[in-house]
Amino acid sequence: MSEYTAPVPGLDAAEVPEPGAVTIVVPTFNESANVRQLLHRITESVPARLPCEVVFVDDSTDDTPEVIREAAQDCPFPVAVLHRAKPVGGLGGAVVEGLRAATSEWIVVMDGDCQHPPSLVPELVAAGERANAGLVVASRYIAGGSRAGLAGGYRVAVSRGATWLAKALFPRRLRGISDPMSGFFAIRRSAVTADVLRPLGYKILLELAVRSRPRRIAEVPFVFQDRFAGESKSSAREGFRFLRHLAGLRTASPVARMVGFGLIGASGFVPNLLGLYALIALGVHYVPAEILANQFGVAWNFLLIEHLLFRDRRAHRRWWDRVGRFALLANADLVLRIPLIALLVGRFGMGALPATALALVLTFVLRFVGTEALVYLPRRRRGPASAR
Repeated sequence: MSEYTAPVPGLDAAEVPEPGAVTIVVPTFNESANVRQLLHRITESVPARLPCEVVFVDDSTDDTPEVIREAAQDCPFPVAVLHRAKPVGGLGGAVVEGLRAATSEWIVVMDGDCQHPPSLVPELVAAGERANAGLVVASRYIAGGSRAGLAGGYRVAVSRGATWLAKALFPRRLRGISDPMSGFFAIRRSAVTADVLRPLGYKILLELAVRSRPRRIAEVPFVFQDRFAGESKSSAREGFRFLRHLAGLRTASPVARMVGFGLIGASGFVPNLLGLYALIALGVHYVPAEILANQFGVAWNFLLIEHLLFRDRRAHRRWWDRVGRFALLANADLVLRIPLIALLVGRFGMGALPATALALVLTFVLRFVGTEALVYLPRRRRGPASAR
């Protein structure tokens, strides 16, 4: 094994194997009870058909890295462990680090809980070569596949619902992929650029398909098996992260962000009206009540766009700076709209209703552009000349 000479920030120093025909990337989080069995199954089914190496990217808080290193001594193929000090991006982020560390042209991603059969690894690569594909998905939802290992009707319903939602939001990008929620797939290293990926949570295949979809995709059926040991890491929190991930992917383009911005703005009328009703019921005069109630809508809109539209850009400014700028823009909309309506009516002779509609559209566009430019775009760094 050669030393990994390009360490990834946040990873402990580790060795990565010499190139093989396939690199199996396994993200792990507290899977110490499963990794011996997984390596045993890989040993039984892969090396005789396809030279391989295994890279574990580990976010565990238990002894999983030590168990992997001990079990690796009995393996007839190289095994590496990359333990991340900070689990940035969750399981998806771990897979991205594995893609960066892989040395083979073909990379197979699979879970560490033995629910993905290693015996299918050579078939995934072979299917990719036969079809000249860049991505091969192991699917539970084509002929010959099964979701048998999904325990309980709740998990089945969640899986099917998530699949339907993803395919409804990305009909073109996910065309030809029957199981975008699958965590078991093969990809050519040349078909993906890890730097364009921004994973959140555990649905890395969805991220790959949407952000850097290969031109040709193949599918292979597989039977989702029972866990060998331990419990599923799926939770309501992961479900919310998945929804945030979907929203981030769907609003990646400026046009989609503008649409999302408008829908969020419309939803802000609800807390605004509720706040106005409550303040007037408390005896507050309607003018200050309207001003105060507007702040409820501003707060609501800010929280939604922070988490759904501009999650990747929040690091450019401190939170209080973003709050202040957004509130200023949102309230400036009220100040600007009335003079603009007066101008359209008095100077251009428009009726009050069309003037109001046009003013709403114009101030909305200005507010969206201002929010992007003044709140969430990176600040320009001063160059040497300007610094002097």
